[in-house]
Amino acid sequence: MNPMQGDHGAGALSGVGEAGEPATGNRVAMAVMSTIFFMWGFITVLNDVLIPHLKSLFTLDYAQVMLVQFTFFGAYFVMSLPSGKVVSHFGYRLSIIAGLCVTGVGALLFLPAARLQSYPLFLFAFFVLASGITLLQVAANPYVSLLGPPQHASSRLNLVQALNSLGTTLAPKVGGLLILSTAVLGATELAQLSPAQQAAYRVQQAQLVQWPYVGIAALLFLLALVVWAFHLPRLQGEGADDAHHRFADALRHRRVWLGMAAIFVYVGAEVSIGSFMINYLSLPQIGDMTLARAAGFVSLYWGGAMVGRFLGSAVLMRIDTRRLLAFNATAAAVLVLTTMLTHGRVALWSVVAVGLCNSIMFPSIFTLGIEKFGALTGKVSSLLIMAIVGGAVVPLLQGALADRIGVQHAYVLPLLCYVYIVFYGLRGSRVEFTG
Repeated sequence: MNPMQGDHGAGALSGVGEAGEPATGNRVAMAVMSTIFFMWGFITVLNDVLIPHLKSLFTLDYAQVMLVQFTFFGAYFVMSLPSGKVVSHFGYRLSIIAGLCVTGVGALLFLPAARLQSYPLFLFAFFVLASGITLLQVAANPYVSLLGPPQHASSRLNLVQALNSLGTTLAPKVGGLLILSTAVLGATELAQLSPAQQAAYRVQQAQLVQWPYVGIAALLFLLALVVWAFHLPRLQGEGADDAHHRFADALRHRRVWLGMAAIFVYVGAEVSIGSFMINYLSLPQIGDMTLARAAGFVSLYWGGAMVGRFLGSAVLMRIDTRRLLAFNATAAAVLVLTTMLTHGRVALWSVVAVGLCNSIMFPSIFTLGIEKFGALTGKVSSLLIMAIVGGAVVPLLQGALADRIGVQHAYVLPLLCYVYIVFYGLRGSRVEFTG
């Protein structure tokens, strides 16, 4: 079974009534799944708040602190195929429980990391956290698509994805209040303190990280218990896999490579912009604000993506997906270029508005990427999911650029990413099969 492929046809779910309407157990399952999607969206974007915090706590440069995103999104690449094997062997329900537990353990690892003030231990905690989320992604997406009548699968997925976006919208605001509630000192200010004052400051900053993640861990373990206790409906055909096709068969098609590149650069650009935004907006020439206040604008950035998803779902009923993707990518590129060339409120709002343009990009790229691949669809889907590793690589490269040419000019990298997506929408997604 490919974990991202949900085309099992009608009757794949036990618990669906004769009229095709979901049973009570399915409604409970949808509520639980919606909460899970919300939680992993919240956890993922909380990284954007932790980045400036860890940068100050360990006096890191931008390239060093972007190892957070490199480690987190690198887990998608490393753990995607193993997660698929877990789902194939244990089924959706047990895999979701395991994913919640692994994510919870990753959150608890923030306790010793903060107490020992160890950046490598923080990175290990991020990897474990992301490994659990990878397993949840691989298991929960197809589970929701099969959780009821097939004709309503798209509606169910849109609902949980919208709640995922709600999590990404709230995380920066909540994280800003809890983690960035006290003034974060720069390297120069920190050097002016006595050794005793520096030690006290680091202890205080470390403690701010601990308790939010303890709360997250408690919620994740509670969700795992709920999934176990309510005996969520089991899907038929959970162990079925198409053994007649290999990943090599999919990789023979040029369009697969172009689609993987599009996912890679899109996730990379989206994550990079969000990761740098707090530090960027706090610059005197841009927003001249505290880090906590800047975190509120990150919420607007991700909130724009949520609003855009609702609008995009209606617009895509009338406009070709390729054209809308190219239009949104062009608009995003123009906005990034604007923030690079201006200052003050224009630079601030242009970078925040990129979130609205991002909204329809991932589902559009993904849909075009698997289009008309027939029996190879499952293998292509897994390869596209692995390309999310762009969220690990692009922020790290932008961090290295920011250390050399400044944060504002380093946005040239996301600009180039959006230019490629324009090409993919207009030409790359139309490439014919090569074999």
